[in-house]
Amino acid sequence: MNRVLLGVRGMERPEQIEKVSSAIRKLEGVQSVQPADTGQLEVEYDPHQLTVTDLIRVVREQGFLAGML
Repeated sequence: MNRVLLGVRGMERPEQIEKVSSAIRKLEGVQSVQPADTGQLEVEYDPHQLTVTDLIRVVREQGFLAGML
C-alpha cells in the first residue's frame, strides 16, 4: 500500500470533506481516506490498482481542485 497527502482547494466544510472522501473510498484499491489538515486528505491505496492521477481525477469530478502535497 502507498500513502499520499492530497491538497484539495475549497474543501473546508464537513459535508465537503465527506463528499470527496466518499467518492475516493468507492474506488477499487483504496484502503482508507482520512482528513489530515484543512483542505488535505491522506489516502492509502494499492499502487497496482490506482495512481495518484486517478485519485485527483475523482476529486475534480466532485468539483474541487486537487494536487499531491
